[in-house]
Amino acid sequence: MRSLSTRSPCPPTRRLGLLALSLFALLAAVGCSTFARAVKEGDTLTTQRQWSQAEAAYQRALAAEPGNSEAKVKLRDMRRLWSAEVFQAAKARHAEGDLAAATPLLVRALELDEGNAEVGALLAQTLDTRVEGAQKALQAEKLQEARAEFDAVLAVDAEHAAARKGVTAVRTAWARRWFSTAKRLEDEGKLGNALLAYVRADQELAGATQARERAEAVRRLLQDEVAFMVVTAPADDKASAPDVAQRLSPGRLAAMLPQEVPIRVITTEAPKNHEGVRLGMALERVLPVKSVEQGQRSTRYLLTNKAVPNPRRFELETALLTEERKLEEVERKMGGVLREYLRRQDELVQAREVAGRCRDRERKACSKALAECTEAITRVKPGHVPRECDPSLCNPQCEQEERAYAQRAATAGELEQRLEGAQESAEAQRREVQRGRDAWYREPLTVEEPVYADYPYDVELHKLTLTATVTERLVDLAKDSAGASPHTEDYAALHEDSSNKAYDKVGVLADPVQLRSEAELRVEAGDKAIAAIAARVKERFDAYRQRRVEDARRGLVRPSSEDVVETAVRALLLTADEPPQDILQTIAKARGLEHPEALLGR
Repeated sequence: MRSLSTRSPCPPTRRLGLLALSLFALLAAVGCSTFARAVKEGDTLTTQRQWSQAEAAYQRALAAEPGNSEAKVKLRDMRRLWSAEVFQAAKARHAEGDLAAATPLLVRALELDEGNAEVGALLAQTLDTRVEGAQKALQAEKLQEARAEFDAVLAVDAEHAAARKGVTAVRTAWARRWFSTAKRLEDEGKLGNALLAYVRADQELAGATQARERAEAVRRLLQDEVAFMVVTAPADDKASAPDVAQRLSPGRLAAMLPQEVPIRVITTEAPKNHEGVRLGMALERVLPVKSVEQGQRSTRYLLTNKAVPNPRRFELETALLTEERKLEEVERKMGGVLREYLRRQDELVQAREVAGRCRDRERKACSKALAECTEAITRVKPGHVPRECDPSLCNPQCEQEERAYAQRAATAGELEQRLEGAQESAEAQRREVQRGRDAWYREPLTVEEPVYADYPYDVELHKLTLTATVTERLVDLAKDSAGASPHTEDYAALHEDSSNKAYDKVGVLADPVQLRSEAELRVEAGDKAIAAIAARVKERFDAYRQRRVEDARRGLVRPSSEDVVETAVRALLLTADEPPQDILQTIAKARGLEHPEALLGR
């Protein structure tokens, strides 16, 4: 009992070691149990042929022990069994002729067992068979079915040569079919639908047909059909100004109008049932007016120089006064330090004298004690020390005076350093003051300042104004031109320039007149007139095409209807510069166009 009661407890390090070992064993047991449980579950599910659950179980086991070879082997064997079962199902579908159902099964079987040559061979055979079936469908003009089969094969094997060629053949067939449809529609006079069909044929496979060329030809026919006609003639030159009248020609008017939209400027009679306007222009007069106006300008010139007080001297004087005040302050401080230094020197001399007298008294007392000691030694017996020979009689007695003297000497040394610093500062300030005085004396009392004056001089303002008066008569083709009211407007071109003589005394150079020529202004006035007329023609065209766009929008509820397409295509050609996206996208979506802008030739 005594031995048990006296046994020492377990050391802390030992307890920690046992705890860590227990924790490690627990974790190992948990890991092993998780791995073993997952493997056992996978084995059971494999026996029950529940492949997906078995695969998940083996993957959990590998997650617990990623490098375990047993789990990897069992997972591979399970996948092979699973692949064999899927392969049997694929063979059954293949035997039944259901190649579409057999293909994904074969792909899955090959994914589970990549090295299975039998599965790979049957998959290749299945793909080839599907390609043959797609080619037969292509020959039978079943284009959608053929394209679906080719796409299914390419989804499995993107490099299948026969399938890729088959897709090209299908696209070619679609292009030819759309081209044939477009040709038929063109022959029937449905040019809008024909244009869409030609664009779709070119979209299917560019170059397979002449769809792009025919689309351009049909587009031109449609543009001619919906073109806004501007019937005009050369301007009537009543002012006998052929150069200005030439700027009002039909060709210049056509150049001023937008080129993306079908606006035709013609000089002959317009075809019947065409929208447009009849434009008549007359150049009433061309009036050049040249005027000269007298005026004045002024320039500043140097009149003379005058002496004025030198502002720099005032600045130097102010700086000198500032430095002198600083010098006075420095000298005042130095005087205070000097007085304090002299007072401390007097105290130091007094302390030195007191210490000297004390040392003399101490020396005399010690000498007297030594003499008495010598005399006493002669009187006492040998071996005895007389009382008069006490060493304490020669102890220092001037310690207080010595300390006072040392303290005053240190204070005097500090004051001496302060005095030297003050003297150096005063000397430096004196040098600054002397420099300021030298600069002030060297600066002149006055300086010369320029005096300017304004010199007025005569100028001539030359103006050349050329006014072209143009009368236009703009009337719709469907209306009687006799009832249209004319519109007369003046178009002015102006240029002005000033001139003056030379005044060398004040630095004014001669400025001759440099006006633009009258011929240049005549051209400018004519261009302004034709630009304004073109803007008014454009307003009429905008009103016309807006009506066509509104008609097209009303039919968008039936975007696949042929009559709606005809109206919409014509409206789009009239708005080729800014096509309305609601019409363009709706028609393109109805006919399967990937690039709607191709309809407008872009």
